Amino acid sequence: MGIKSDKWIRRMAQEAGMIEPFVASQVRESEAGRVISYGTSSYGYDVRCSDEFKIFTNINSAVVDPKNFDDDSFVDVKSDVCIIPPNSFALARTVEYFRIPRDVLTICLGKSTYARCGIIVNVTPLEPEWQGHVTLEFSNTTPLPAKIYANEGVAQVLFLGGDEVCEVSYGDRGGKYQGQTGVTLPKA
Repeated sequence: MGIKSDKWIRRMAQEAGMIEPFVASQVRESEAGRVISYGTSSYGYDVRCSDEFKIFTNINSAVVDPKNFDDDSFVDVKSDVCIIPPNSFALARTVEYFRIPRDVLTICLGKSTYARCGIIVNVTPLEPEWQGHVTLEFSNTTPLPAKIYANEGVAQVLFLGGDEVCEVSYGDRGGKYQGQTGVTLPKA
């Protein structure tokens, strides 16, 4: 298994629609000024966060249960920024829609700009033949409110190519998060 380069990422995005919308190079500035970088990097792709957020709130004193998650535990926000309360978390989604090839697995890691502020970005691997908008989990580990910027870079996706094609892909299994759009809550 080997990591895929920027050349491979560009080819797969343009020929196979692997990433849409696709940015072929690293973007660090916009008309508004400096941004947290996004787009193709040397051996990965820096994804952007959309402007759709679900911010966790405990106003209903709910129990966090991954088998029966209460969507009333979130406040929906559509904004250019998301303020995450201290020691809390928020969900968002990528701007980009992914179509992962059958012989590829991805690992996604949060950008150091956020990690150095105590904001942890978590994303599970994108399995072979998974497709959809990626749901992003942001944890604010600090005792202060934390800000996330929409339409800017939040995490880097690394593409690992298998030595052979997998026998059963995520698509073959009909995975429960296949084709997700929007911010997707846990499914049992």
